Amino acid sequence: MANAPLDFSLLLKAGLPTRAYVADEVIFREGDKAEALFVVQSGSVEIHAGHRVVAILGPGEFFGEMSLVDPAPRSGTAIAVTDVTLVPVSEKQFLKIVSETPSFALDLLRLFVRRLRARDGYY
Repeated sequence: MANAPLDFSLLLKAGLPTRAYVADEVIFREGDKAEALFVVQSGSVEIHAGHRVVAILGPGEFFGEMSLVDPAPRSGTAIAVTDVTLVPVSEKQFLKIVSETPSFALDLLRLFVRRLRARDGYY
C-alpha cells in the first residue's frame, strides 16, 4: 500500500506536535476510538488487519486516514517496527490545514483513491 510522501512542510508550518514511540510499541489497536490520522516523520510502522500485516509504512507515508471521514472504531492495529516519530493530525487540524492550503486535501484524496484501487485490485 505504498503512497507518495505528503508535504511535511505544511505540517511543520502548522506547528503540529509530534509523538514518539519505541520499537514494538502499539500505536493503536483495532477497535480503538479513531481520533487522528498519523504521518510518519521517521522510522517505520506496520499496519495489521487481524493477524496479517497489510502495510509497512515509512517517512512521509500516513495511516489512520479513515478517522478524518468516519467516526467508526479503528479497523486495524498499528505497531512501531522501529523507534518512530509520528505527526498526529486531528479532524480539526486537518480542516485548518485544508482551509489554508486546499491542494493538500486534493493530494490526500488522490492517495485515498490509490489505496482503494490497490486494495480492490484495480491498477
